[in-house]
Amino acid sequence: MQKAKPEILQNGLQESFLIRTFGHEAFLAPYHYHPEYEITYIIHGKGKRYIGNRLDDFSDGDFVLIGPNQPHCWKLDQDDPKASAVVIQFTHEFLGQDLFEKPEFSTINTLLKESQAGLAFDQPKKLTKYILRLRKSQGVERILNFLELLNELSKQNYHQINIGALENGNNNIETNRINIIMAYIVKNFKNDISLDDVANVANLTPNAFCKYFKKLTRKTFVDMVVQYRMNHAVHQLLHTDDSVSSIALTSGFNDMSYFYKTFKAKMGMSPLAYRKKFMD
Repeated sequence: MQKAKPEILQNGLQESFLIRTFGHEAFLAPYHYHPEYEITYIIHGKGKRYIGNRLDDFSDGDFVLIGPNQPHCWKLDQDDPKASAVVIQFTHEFLGQDLFEKPEFSTINTLLKESQAGLAFDQPKKLTKYILRLRKSQGVERILNFLELLNELSKQNYHQINIGALENGNNNIETNRINIIMAYIVKNFKNDISLDDVANVANLTPNAFCKYFKKLTRKTFVDMVVQYRMNHAVHQLLHTDDSVSSIALTSGFNDMSYFYKTFKAKMGMSPLAYRKKFMD
């Protein structure tokens, strides 16, 4: 059984923060979490981005800031040896205990607080020069360039990835439990996935699990599974030539009439009309 795995960062140089450039191997990482903030910039690659309870498409230029202990991973749609990403990881106290509490850092502090829900930036091309500058710098200049990047991020337009993200982010026991649940859904949403099975993963009765899940995610378990299946189906409609019936089955919908009904309710049109509209 797969669950979100804790990641321990390797920082042999005892640097204030880590910045690394990864190739194809970055997209092989399992669904995981860690206590550090993470900025991920996709240089090249296309696929699915899993953050908390969200499944979204990503492509070249994707720029995201994730708060502590938010489970995440990026998966390529197909093998791409040229895929690469820049990842920056840092703690809230990387320059001292109360730095971001000071008035001069109020906008950055707000940014970091909102990142608990995961933030995606609307105009990532404007941020690439800051990443390039940071990758080339050393010593004190490296620190200053990083603060400049955070300051610029606080001024940019961004949207929260998880609207109504978990409210108990400081509760380690509950964070670990919901991470395990979401990892189970990420792994199994394309297959038959029962309430009894996921309740057992959470070590709760089905009734207690339903109440617990709705409280933390503001969605029912069924709604969450359908959201993942719909996101996958929409992506397949737009990026493959597969038949609608094949896409429905590979997305976890075994009942075609239910798939058509759900798709039309959420997208406002049939799957074929949606594909045609996109192609037009």
